[in-house]
Amino acid sequence: MNIFQIEVLAAIVTHGTFSDAAMHLEISQSAVSRAIASLEAELGVPLFIRGRSGARLTPVGERVIVHAHQMLDIRELIDYEVNLEKGLYKSRLRISSFRSAATHLLPANIARFRNRFPYVEVVLVELDPAGVEQSLREGQTDIGLISLPRSEEFRTVEITRDEYVVLLPKSEPPPPKDLSWEALSAYSFILFNYAECTSAVREHWEKWGQSFEVAYVIKEDSTIVSMVAQGLGAAILPRLAAMPIPDDVYVRSLPVRLDRVIGAATLASTPPAPAVKMFLDLLGS
Repeated sequence: MNIFQIEVLAAIVTHGTFSDAAMHLEISQSAVSRAIASLEAELGVPLFIRGRSGARLTPVGERVIVHAHQMLDIRELIDYEVNLEKGLYKSRLRISSFRSAATHLLPANIARFRNRFPYVEVVLVELDPAGVEQSLREGQTDIGLISLPRSEEFRTVEITRDEYVVLLPKSEPPPPKDLSWEALSAYSFILFNYAECTSAVREHWEKWGQSFEVAYVIKEDSTIVSMVAQGLGAAILPRLAAMPIPDDVYVRSLPVRLDRVIGAATLASTPPAPAVKMFLDLLGS
């Protein structure tokens, strides 16, 4: 028994006659007849009842065709895995990301990907969001991790939601677990000089009719966390950007939750390569 005989068997069942099956498979009718004759001889049972109206399965043929379809499905899976490996072999996957996502989201996923596809070279570059977008446009990056939403020039998939948290210096008594806008107004804030995060925080405050006093505007998130620990003010940061958070800093939620949606982006005009598709599937899982 071979896969060609199984394909011929399935084609006859699908198309109803030996001649139509031959046309579908683009072989001669005699080749179809020989394949079925040899298969029936090997199995020792007739699979078809031939007649002027076509060919119909015998009772045992009806049971055999179920397993034949399963064999063809397995063959398709084998072809998929082989073709995937050919597309991935000695290929390169280029990823760009902003720092906190590169630090906390990507390493474990890259390790999982490399364990499964060891022949793919993975390149990771840290950029600011504008740099991630530009690297995608210029074809320097295959996948970019970036906050969502983005413009329609990018194909995106959501990966996770990163909560903005309030960082407060140690105090006695500790701040309440549930902060009010009034309680937050007592603090001066160390603001993150990072356009998208800064805008999100300001817009959130304005949406709820609130205002806050800014004491410092700092570019590095680690510097902000250290300043909060020294009692120089409070801060609002995405949790991933604040990590690792020292023990002498309190972490609280905002009165109304605010999230940074993190996603993976590819250029919409460029069909994804096999390595890109597999890494996106891994991120989505």
